[in-house]
Amino acid sequence: MSAPATPAVSFKLPMGLVIAVLVMIGVLLLPLPADLPVAGHRMLAILAFAVVVWITEAVSYEASAIMITSLMAFLLGTAPSLQDPTHLIGSSPAISMALTGFANPALALVAGALFIAAAMTHTGLDRRIALVTLTRVGTSTRGILVGAIAVTILLSLVVPSATARSACVVPIMMGVIAAFGVDKRSNIAAGIMIVVAQGTSIWNVGIQTAAAQNLLTVGFMDKMLGQRVSWIDWLIAGAPWALIMSAVLLFLVLKLLPPESNSIPGGKEAVAQSLVDIGPMTGPQKRLLTVSVLLLLAWATEGRLHSFDTTSTTYAGLVFLLLPGIGVMTWKDVQSRIPWGTVIVFGVGISLGTALLTTQAGQWLGAQVVGHTGLDQLGPLGVFAILGAFLIVIHLGFASATALTSALLPILIAVLQTLPGDFSRLGMTMLLGFVVSYGFILPINAPQNMVCLGTGTFTARQFAKVGLLVTLIGYLLMLVFAATYWSWLGWI
Repeated sequence: MSAPATPAVSFKLPMGLVIAVLVMIGVLLLPLPADLPVAGHRMLAILAFAVVVWITEAVSYEASAIMITSLMAFLLGTAPSLQDPTHLIGSSPAISMALTGFANPALALVAGALFIAAAMTHTGLDRRIALVTLTRVGTSTRGILVGAIAVTILLSLVVPSATARSACVVPIMMGVIAAFGVDKRSNIAAGIMIVVAQGTSIWNVGIQTAAAQNLLTVGFMDKMLGQRVSWIDWLIAGAPWALIMSAVLLFLVLKLLPPESNSIPGGKEAVAQSLVDIGPMTGPQKRLLTVSVLLLLAWATEGRLHSFDTTSTTYAGLVFLLLPGIGVMTWKDVQSRIPWGTVIVFGVGISLGTALLTTQAGQWLGAQVVGHTGLDQLGPLGVFAILGAFLIVIHLGFASATALTSALLPILIAVLQTLPGDFSRLGMTMLLGFVVSYGFILPINAPQNMVCLGTGTFTARQFAKVGLLVTLIGYLLMLVFAATYWSWLGWI
């Protein structure tokens, strides 16, 4: 009796990964420029690999981070040392370079922010804040949309994760939509969910701790410029733009997706009933709210009333959140609620940018960009206009603003350092960091967009219909701010 045939095992690599490897090899085979070290040449090849993998999403971001770390260890480890080209860098120094991002304070701040977001979800404080805010608005369609924006703003202050904020608000707003008694594919439902998604992206610009890409930008400021923008200075610069754009978003949604009715009978009552259902405020919620308010005060007064940076004060808050008997969660609660992959990707992203600088690849590429584009002939406003437009267009190919920041911001900082003229490189970096959050056009461009799209309340076409105008108006408004308000503040 013959043995049963063993089924054939198919082995198929993702096409995006194959293309990434081929692109990397192609860069490695290019002639070495005389003014670029071998290590820098290899870092550009690794950067090309990373960009293709991130754009195609051939593998998960966590897997790509491990691949990039390994490539840096072996390709840099076998490259001649910059200090003594007769010796190789070696795998030990190379892996240290590949892991340097994990020692950056910005990474610690991201981890701390994820702790706070987990505490909000664990205690239900984020849901309570959202419900209390919505009970203060009227029963008109406009009132509900204003309430959705207000919830987004408040949660941006205390929940340092765009995805976590949208995941909290979406089920609440879906409950309100159900109370309308209208189809969930109505303009009312579509407008509410688009406001939640795009309002979240708008306030990622206004508040430094609202999104991981902002903290990555701060990390690159530390590494490449030797200074950083404080939480309150970021707020002073970004919040006015975000407030105006919130009003613009509300206007566009009402015009482009006119609601079927102007009043929403039962909507406010449904929210009030949800608030009754969750009961009175609990002890852990009160303690978490106290810690959150104190952290906001500490962040806002950094450099004015005290000298402790944002990371240090955040970790002081985490101590109280984890203290037995006093805190609001245990380490077991933390483990199950924090996306640790985000921390890994963040650390490798900083390492990638730092290695581009250390190997002189960033400076070389920056010089090429300036030399071939004529940016050195433009003033600061013209430079911001061109680099900002470039980021908006290239973001269409990225599903993660963090990946976009990791891949391009170090190069753009190197470009700024190469440019002549007396302007604030630190301020321009912050402004370009603002533009990174422009995920308004395609749902795939930001995780919060996909969370809202998953409700089935709107189509990608409806999202783009609003998002294209939000992007255009937001970009033009930034140019106006750059020529006036931000210039007065000394950021450009």
